Amino acid sequence: MKVLRLFVMLMCSSTVLYAQDYLLNELSKQDSAQTVPVTATFKSTRVVNGQSVETMKKKHLDFRISHRFGKLNSGAYQFFGLDQATMRLGFEYGLTDDLMIGVGRSTSQKVYDFFGKYKLLKQSTGARNIPVSVTLFGGTGVATVDKERDFQDKLYYTAQVLVARKFGERLSLQLSPTYLYRTMPDVTGDEKVLFAVGIGGRFKLSKRVSLNGEYFYTAREKNTVTAPYHDSMSFGVDIETGGHVFQLHFTNSLGMIEKQFIGETTGSWGKGDIHYGFNISRTFSFDKKNKKQPN
Repeated sequence: MKVLRLFVMLMCSSTVLYAQDYLLNELSKQDSAQTVPVTATFKSTRVVNGQSVETMKKKHLDFRISHRFGKLNSGAYQFFGLDQATMRLGFEYGLTDDLMIGVGRSTSQKVYDFFGKYKLLKQSTGARNIPVSVTLFGGTGVATVDKERDFQDKLYYTAQVLVARKFGERLSLQLSPTYLYRTMPDVTGDEKVLFAVGIGGRFKLSKRVSLNGEYFYTAREKNTVTAPYHDSMSFGVDIETGGHVFQLHFTNSLGMIEKQFIGETTGSWGKGDIHYGFNISRTFSFDKKNKKQPN
């Protein structure tokens, strides 16, 4: 009887193990037969200052408030830059899950900016393995601070190809080739056409907190007379709380649009020309199928 009981137990165990293996194999076959898109390469539509590959979801509106304070090396009298502030207000709306538009207004140079982003490729695994996400960005704007200039001399245009890859759950990297055209540069002798390459990344510390960084190399002659500018470099922390995303960072760029932080960064990290800043992003849903607002 003992032998019979042992035999029955072994048979039952073998049956359970076989069933588990069969189910796992079937699930694996289903996963390989489906295309699974990779999501949340970045938590926001920005890495720090620069655009990320992310776009707003369809019928979702993002209200974004961005602040940059004065230089940390301005001393105690200016409260290390906190007495001085530059701000940008912006709205971004998803026409589809892959196409979004945006508008903003900056106190610096009193710029009105307009842009669009389209996600051309999505990183995915499974039946269709796509190694990277690719998003196209195009923007324009007008700096209204100088009333003596003609309207066409106040315009600028930006085009970018944003290429990013998410490596596992923690690390994401992005490359951002950039074309920038300014009809009339602010500094005499500066180039109208600028080419730049941005490198950005995100390292996830926890479910809601990540470290972000970016650097933009501008292909221009570094001449302090004709173009007293430096490459933009920024580091920060992203904190996500439901419908809000808080981005706290340090950067040598005062401006928050491509014309300013790519083409006109005057601060130098080596000299302590560092600005503390933050972005606050709040998302609202206008999708009637999902009336529940984010917390």
